[in-house]
Amino acid sequence: MLYYEPQSTNPHFNLALEQHLFDTAYARHVFMLWQNDNAIIIGKNQNTEAEINRQFVEQKGIKVARRLSGGGAVYHDMGNLNFTFIVPDGDDINFQFFCRPVMQTLAQFGVTAEIRGRNDITIKGKKFSGNAQYRKSGRVMHHGTIMFDSDLETLQAALSPPAAKLQSKGVASVRSRVTNISEHLEGGITLADFKSALAKNVLPRDFEIYMPDDADTAAITQLHDELYSTWQWNFGASPRYAAQKKRRVENCGTLEFYLDINQGKITGIECYGDYFGDRPVSQLASLLHGCQLRPEAIAAAIAHIDLGEYFYNLPKEIFIEILCEQGDANELADFNRNVK
Repeated sequence: MLYYEPQSTNPHFNLALEQHLFDTAYARHVFMLWQNDNAIIIGKNQNTEAEINRQFVEQKGIKVARRLSGGGAVYHDMGNLNFTFIVPDGDDINFQFFCRPVMQTLAQFGVTAEIRGRNDITIKGKKFSGNAQYRKSGRVMHHGTIMFDSDLETLQAALSPPAAKLQSKGVASVRSRVTNISEHLEGGITLADFKSALAKNVLPRDFEIYMPDDADTAAITQLHDELYSTWQWNFGASPRYAAQKKRRVENCGTLEFYLDINQGKITGIECYGDYFGDRPVSQLASLLHGCQLRPEAIAAAIAHIDLGEYFYNLPKEIFIEILCEQGDANELADFNRNVK
């Protein structure tokens, strides 16, 4: 078995490292213990905008990263420990197989844990570990979180998007009560103590330390640069969804935008309200068709137009802010009727 403890706490780099090991360590079993600093990790099939409180995340400098596996969004910080297994697939390979060492390690410290549902590990009914898997070409990568002493207030705020008028085709996370392992331990046991004990419970006597060479580092860096650190992967890869943005702007009126978003890009805009304008919004929609739903992209697309021709007294920065905000209203059950 190969064992590795990466020094990086950058989620984009560590996810690239995971994929590199999955793609290259064909005949080897791999075990990795690693940490990310202040990050939200999105499941492969999720809509990023529906999972995060983007304003809070941006204010706090929390990185957003999409992983290869499915499942729900999780929060990482330096009070959280991540574990990864990469092994050949087989009939006896399931979620419990990989979660058992975590439970055994906790038992050594006098804490009883159990598996709830398909992929959560809990203590007294509260979740401290979420797990996900990725399978391909006869291999399985299983990775999970272990909240030892995470900032639960930040976790809650970062993973609590406003109740936007957003109808997503992505897989939504299931919110559940959470806990830190540290709350259930006695005797000053640290994350380092737990990490060491978990490694001993997993690693065989003849394990080998993984030592990436220059070629490995170059390949991991390329994956980081071309995929995991890109907006297109972390936000643009979200499934198609529709959203409503509404605001009253002084001296302009009430604006209610209906957006259709596909792969993180605007594919349709309609606007209703009591505003004044000389040009039809359909012309503006054509200009923004295919534009990424992020401030800098919209700013570049409308840099050379007079927005006042469409909306009297609407500053460009306010227009951009409205389109990019997450909203503050309830879901629309009939949303698809309103967005053409």
